[in-house]
Amino acid sequence: MNKEELIKKAQEARKLSYSPYSNFKVGAALLTKSGEVYLGANIENSSYPLCMCAERNAIYNAMLHKVKREDIVMLALSADTPEPCSPCGACRQVISELLKEGTPIIMSNLKGDIKETTPEELLPFAFSGDDLQ
Repeated sequence: MNKEELIKKAQEARKLSYSPYSNFKVGAALLTKSGEVYLGANIENSSYPLCMCAERNAIYNAMLHKVKREDIVMLALSADTPEPCSPCGACRQVISELLKEGTPIIMSNLKGDIKETTPEELLPFAFSGDDLQ
């Protein structure tokens, strides 16, 4: 599966968003070495801190299906934004720990704009488990 196909999956996942408060729908799709795709969409709650982003939902969905970080090939996300949609700070932290260095992260919007990055570019001085030692 190429990045354009994965972006289409992320856009399909976006339709599953539950975002009645912000109306900001985000979809994510995570590709594994086996070719499986795990979807995520943002899910809101009237108690805003309880909301969950699409990227984390996709990553956690994969992990709940026994996907290991070394099995993750690529993550795509998409939203109706002027520029390619970028992960929030919380998602960047999760991405930095649960995706291996160099994993392509494809950020996109509904207009077809694409920007590619990696976990270490998204969060250059990431806090990690090593910092807890």
